Amino acid sequence: MKTENLIVDKSKSFAVRIIKMYQYLCSEKEEYVLSKQVLRSGTSIGANVKEAIRAQSRQDFIFKMNISLKEASETEYWLELLYETGYISKQQFQSIASECREIIKILTSIIKSSKKEVK
Repeated sequence: MKTENLIVDKSKSFAVRIIKMYQYLCSEKEEYVLSKQVLRSGTSIGANVKEAIRAQSRQDFIFKMNISLKEASETEYWLELLYETGYISKQQFQSIASECREIIKILTSIIKSSKKEVK
């Protein structure tokens, strides 16, 4: 379900990709440790973005968006490990990692502009 909020939509779409990748890694590669880590952090990005939308204050919004940014950075790390250990191909990695980096850029921009508004 699409909204009018770019980061909400992108983080949810990314979470769906992460879930599908998790299912693939478990069923096809029988990999359960790294895949569980990337599942947790990759789906947490959007959950924290949704929490931020309902923040009680501007500071709370920034705090929740920062958590999303940290989760996105962690996800990027797990994706790198999955690629470097051969669980996902270069093509799979480049596709999903570029989406993750795009989310990182958007979150960074939101946080920076939100901090300017607080000052």
